[in-house]
Amino acid sequence: MRIPLTLAACGALAAAFLAVAQPSRPIQTFDTSAGPLKITPIYHASVLIQAAGKAIYLDPAKPADLSGLPKADLILITDIHGDHMDPASIAALAKPSTEIMAPPAVAKTVTAAATLSNGETKNWNGITIEAIPMYNIQRGPAPGKLFHDKGRGNGYVLTYGGKRFYFSGDTENIPEMRALKNIDVAFVCMNLPYTMPPDEAAAAVKAFRPKVAIPYHYRGSDLAVFRKGLAGTGVEVRELDWYPTSSAPAK
Repeated sequence: MRIPLTLAACGALAAAFLAVAQPSRPIQTFDTSAGPLKITPIYHASVLIQAAGKAIYLDPAKPADLSGLPKADLILITDIHGDHMDPASIAALAKPSTEIMAPPAVAKTVTAAATLSNGETKNWNGITIEAIPMYNIQRGPAPGKLFHDKGRGNGYVLTYGGKRFYFSGDTENIPEMRALKNIDVAFVCMNLPYTMPPDEAAAAVKAFRPKVAIPYHYRGSDLAVFRKGLAGTGVEVRELDWYPTSSAPAK
């Protein structure tokens, strides 16, 4: 599939990333009433989800090594920043039938994307995809500015075979996260200054109590603080390796 993309919006961020070695990719398998769903951490915010013979990618972006991975049936993008929206990685995974879903701000650059705004839901091949707000409340690059404005980006909840999987995108401890219901597995961001520290992430998770919480997008964060913050809550914390040895920065 030929995907017309404008590179200007994300070129500066994407160019900062360097190629890295293939990570170990500890696949997580979850049983559902429709069959197993597999989730593979790739790098930072990049995730592969496999269910019903389909491959779904969330935020494929440099410096992730995508070699050896299946072509995409669906690509979900959360935000305009280069560690989430990378035209080169999208093109590398695309095939003629690949579909892309993204918030309207992303679709201005990834013009092949179908838009999905905060609060909207789409059904795709037996998977329900909900767009959840993701944004900063207090943190930004300068006074009066935020790294992520409300309404610009999407987190996502995917429901398959009765199980609900949440991917936070870049966010702080926002009311919409705390109000989530019946989440089985939550992938939760944490890193300063762009999103939130691990203690704040733990407080958010305590509010909606998923069965399993998996930190991602956490470069530089102390995961022991996150784990300690959820001790005794009944939430299982799984720490996966999202960062192979590299000097490349990740936002």
